Amino acid sequence: MSQFHTTRWSLIHTAGEDPSQARAALEQLCTAYRPPVLAYIRRSGYDANDAEDLAQSFFLRFLETGWYAHADPERGRFRCLLLTALRHFLSDQHAQLMARKRGGGSIRVDDGLEACVAQDDGPDDAFTRAWLGTVIEHAMTRLGEEWAQAGKRAQFLQLAPMLAERADPEDLRAVADATGLRSNTVAVQAHRMRQRLRQLVRLELLQTVGSREALEEELADLRIAMVDRRDRH
Repeated sequence: MSQFHTTRWSLIHTAGEDPSQARAALEQLCTAYRPPVLAYIRRSGYDANDAEDLAQSFFLRFLETGWYAHADPERGRFRCLLLTALRHFLSDQHAQLMARKRGGGSIRVDDGLEACVAQDDGPDDAFTRAWLGTVIEHAMTRLGEEWAQAGKRAQFLQLAPMLAERADPEDLRAVADATGLRSNTVAVQAHRMRQRLRQLVRLELLQTVGSREALEEELADLRIAMVDRRDRH
């Protein structure tokens, strides 16, 4: 259990003793996981401009109220805490902003969110899928940095599109022809890259949970979201 004690989410539990330390950790988490908040707000019926304003107001209130200090990372997950707080926030804002938020038409989603949020998602599903997309994006960024440091950025860019699922033999042969490597070698590299990506996803999620049990619960929830996302496509 000791390996969880230095995560950003675990640091938040120290808010009562050292608010500055907890706030710094929380600010990092809020910045990293802003896309799911935007996805939830937009799927709740708000247009793009209002969603940006509401997201900014939400994070300011979330940080300033100190409500997070009463949460226990050993029994919870940052994703669930953030979603609960967001629901309460929008409920409080609804009456005041109703006139500005009901304009008809479709809800706009920016390019970054559109890739991971289905058009028929409700707010909760949109939040979870955007969260999943953000986790994977962070992990892919770290993986790309590792390959770049090893002098293999070009090869990473070629193999990265194959990591979501088992690579097609034709795609492997195309990469092999482009790099001068054997197809079997490229297949092994793609497999190892996929394994490393899974490790990095777990490391990313470690920053948002407080226990091994919570990590496994989070992974299970996100796997369900990923399967559902594939079925929709």
